[in-house]
Amino acid sequence: MNIQNVDYSTKIPNNVGLTEDRAVLKALEGWHPGFIDWWKHMGPDGFQESLVYLRTAVSVDPKGWAKFDYVKMPDYRWGVLLAPAEEDRKIPFGRHFGEPVWQEVPGEYRAMLRRLITIQGDTEPASVEQQRYLGKTAPSLYDMRNVFQVNVEEGRHLWAMVYLLQKYFGRDGREEAEELLKRRSGDPDKPRMLGAFNEETPDWLSFHMFTFFTDRDGKMQLESLAQSGFDPLSRTCRFMLTEEAHHMFVGETGIGRTLQRTCEAMKAAGIEDPNEIEMVRALGVIDLPTMKKKLNLHYSLSLDLFGSEVSTNAANAFNAGIKGRYQETKIDDDHRLDSSTYPVLKLVDGVIKRVDEPALTAINMRLRDDYTADCQRGLDRWNKIIERSGISHRLELPNVAFHRQIGEFRDIKADPDGNLIDETTWNRNKEKWLPSGDDGEFIKSLMKQVVEPGKFASWIAPPRVGIDNKPGDFEYVKIAV
Repeated sequence: MNIQNVDYSTKIPNNVGLTEDRAVLKALEGWHPGFIDWWKHMGPDGFQESLVYLRTAVSVDPKGWAKFDYVKMPDYRWGVLLAPAEEDRKIPFGRHFGEPVWQEVPGEYRAMLRRLITIQGDTEPASVEQQRYLGKTAPSLYDMRNVFQVNVEEGRHLWAMVYLLQKYFGRDGREEAEELLKRRSGDPDKPRMLGAFNEETPDWLSFHMFTFFTDRDGKMQLESLAQSGFDPLSRTCRFMLTEEAHHMFVGETGIGRTLQRTCEAMKAAGIEDPNEIEMVRALGVIDLPTMKKKLNLHYSLSLDLFGSEVSTNAANAFNAGIKGRYQETKIDDDHRLDSSTYPVLKLVDGVIKRVDEPALTAINMRLRDDYTADCQRGLDRWNKIIERSGISHRLELPNVAFHRQIGEFRDIKADPDGNLIDETTWNRNKEKWLPSGDDGEFIKSLMKQVVEPGKFASWIAPPRVGIDNKPGDFEYVKIAV
C-alpha cells in the first residue's frame, strides 16, 4: 500500500491536499467552531479538561498508522483521512461493472449518494451523544480511556462524511453538514435519523453490547460503501474501517471480561446454576440470564438497521454502483445479479419460511446474513469463556423474527426461538426475554466509577493486555481536578 503521511499544517489534519483546495478548506474551517461547540456540549460530560491517552492517526499505513499520547479531547486533531487510491480501479458491481470509478459525483446518482453519506454521517455524532455520561461510571481508567477513544474516532468519522458533503455536494452538502450538528440522539423534535441511535446507553453493559452489535452493523455498512464506484467514498470508508475494528474490540472484550468475572465469582462461591439470579447478583456481578436478555435486545435493535429484507432502494444503490455487498470483490458471481436469486426469510401463511427472491432486491438480507455470521463468531468466543469456567450455560442469538420493528416481522410477535405467539403470551413472557426495569436498576447499582490505576469494578475482569502494551496500573486518564 502506498503510505501517505497526514498533513498537520492546517487546523484540519488531512491527506487530501486541503492546502491546495482553498474553497473546501475554508468551508471546513467555517464548520469547525460549530463542531467544537457541539463536542463541548454533547461530548463526554465532565472530562473535557482531562488528559486522555489516545491514539491519533499520523499516516494511512495499516501497519503503523497511529501514535499514542496524552491529549485533552477538545484539542484532539480530528481530520479528513482517505485510504490511498488504487491505480486503475474499476467499479466492481452493478450496471457500471468494469467501468473506471468516478472521482466526481455522477449527476444521476447525486441525491442517492448524498442521502447515504448523510445517514452514515448522522450515526457518528449520535453514538457520542448516547455515550456522553459513561465516564462518570467507568469501571476502570482502562475502560474510561476506551470509551473516549471510541468517541473521538466517531467524531473523526463525522468529519470524514462532512468532507464529502462539503467538497462534492455544494450548497446542499453544506446544509446537510450543518444539520448533522443540530440533530440530537433521542430528541423528540430533532432526533437522529436511525432508531437505534435514539436509544439510551444507560450503563457499561449496554455500551459494550452497542459496540459489539451496533458498531458491527456499522462495519457491514462501511464494508458495503467501501466497494462504491464513487471512489472518494470508497477510500473514506476503507480508512474508517481501520478505526472501527477497535470499537468492536472494545465491545467483544468488554462482554468477555464481564462473563469471565461472573463465572469466576460463581465458581468461588460454589454456585453452579446460572438461574440462581439473586445469589449471583449478591456477589456484585451480572448474572448470565440478564446478559442474555441484553444480548437479545441489542441484536434485535441492530437487525432493524439493515432495513427491509426485500428492498428496491438497496437494489437501486447496487445497480447504480453506489453501494455493494460485503466483500463484493471476493464473491464468485457476475456482480450484476440480473438473474440470480437469494433465500429470504418471510412470513408465509403464518409460518416463517425461506423463499427465493431476486438477489438484486435481497441485498439487505444477504448483508444481514453476513452480519449474523460475524456476530456468531463473537458469541462462539464468549461461550468458550463460559465453557472453560465449567459452568453449564450457552449464549445464543435470538431468531431474526424476535422483537422486530422494521422489515418482514415487524407486525408479528415471536419468541427467541422464532415461534409465533399472540400478544398475551408476549406480554406474559417479555421480561424473561428482554431486560426489565428491575434488571436495569440492578445493573445501574453496579455502575460505580473506579479511577485508581490498575483497579477494576467488581463486575468486570481486567484485560489480558493493556492498550499500547501499557502495564496494568498505567494511568490512562489523568482526571482534571
